[in-house]
Amino acid sequence: MDLLIKNCRIVDETKDMKGDIYIKEGKIFDYGKGLNINCKIIDGTNLVAMPSFIDMHAHFREPGYTYKEDLYTGSKAALKGGYTYVNLMANTNPICSDMDIVEYVLNKSKELDLIDIHQTISITKDFDGRTIDHLNPIDDRVKFISDDGKGIQSNLTMYQAMIKAKEKNLTIIAHEEDEELVTVDTRLSENIMTSRDIYLSRLTGAKLHLAHVSTKESIEEIRKAKKEGLKVTCEVTPHHIGLYNDDYKVNPPIREKEDLEAIIQGVIDGTVDTIATDHAPHSKEDKENNSPGISGIETAFSICYTALVKSNYISLNRLSQLMSGTPGKLMGINKGKIKNGFDGDIVLVDLDEKIIIDGDEFISKGKNTPFNGMEFYGRIVATIRKGEIKYDGGITVVN
Repeated sequence: MDLLIKNCRIVDETKDMKGDIYIKEGKIFDYGKGLNINCKIIDGTNLVAMPSFIDMHAHFREPGYTYKEDLYTGSKAALKGGYTYVNLMANTNPICSDMDIVEYVLNKSKELDLIDIHQTISITKDFDGRTIDHLNPIDDRVKFISDDGKGIQSNLTMYQAMIKAKEKNLTIIAHEEDEELVTVDTRLSENIMTSRDIYLSRLTGAKLHLAHVSTKESIEEIRKAKKEGLKVTCEVTPHHIGLYNDDYKVNPPIREKEDLEAIIQGVIDGTVDTIATDHAPHSKEDKENNSPGISGIETAFSICYTALVKSNYISLNRLSQLMSGTPGKLMGINKGKIKNGFDGDIVLVDLDEKIIIDGDEFISKGKNTPFNGMEFYGRIVATIRKGEIKYDGGITVVN
């Protein structure tokens, strides 16, 4: 599908300019000033066009927990949030420990034709904490392995998993939680596992991506690892950027102000590689029974834009790098930049428009959010995937 976006501000990790974007046959064909093509045209006046967002870490709950979310509602929620590519975790039912479930998710996503999806496979078979033989037959459609929701408790298992990950060119996404220590000190639980896995990455040469980093100590350990040149990357979440001293149930928990400040400093100095939503929708009943998690994919940009860019900590270019450019690079996909030949995946945002978050208005089945009633800047006006408008929040089509 051919599409021309006219008179917008074009921003990605390296550019900030006024102009037009022409998408031809699903790819960015050209961008610049004064483009005139006879095709469908969107008036981008007063809007910013950015590469659509890429989420390294989300839960769509299918198969097995579709009363919380499913591939359709999760994908629609992603589009409303400006996302066209999402990496799904393995804690489904059954747990994603084989290619049959990967194929089910990928095939259904293709049928829905809403967003693009990568399905992560578990590090240990069925999250048993020990068995990794199931990793042998997985093919190159799988780039990440993770037992997200549970930390790998056994040092030996994680060591063996890293050796296997290096052999198969996989990245381990690590949920850092010591199950014994977490009942005593959640901070110590995260920090000690972070240090262990960085050490094992150094020893094995495996690629390690640290999920939802939340403590100042973990940020510092990651900073040191990067200076050493280790294959270590990390993500932080919008809720750990936008909140502190809050008892809303999420894992890892919302931390102290000094942790928030350390995360922001990590965002500023490049220690933090990506912002990932950890979108974790729950039913009302599950949330009332203390299931940890936030339904965050629809609100991520507004929270991060307001907390980081509007507050003058980073540029919009850097935010695009965190939410699009680097995730695209880490996932090895042709998305995340406004560049000729890249997929025509664009999000149009109105940076001046305020939104008030109301979980009851979420497209996601999960209405669970600690941001209810809070005001943020930056509304998603449209999400475009491969030149096709997949979410229309009020754009003007002039042709």
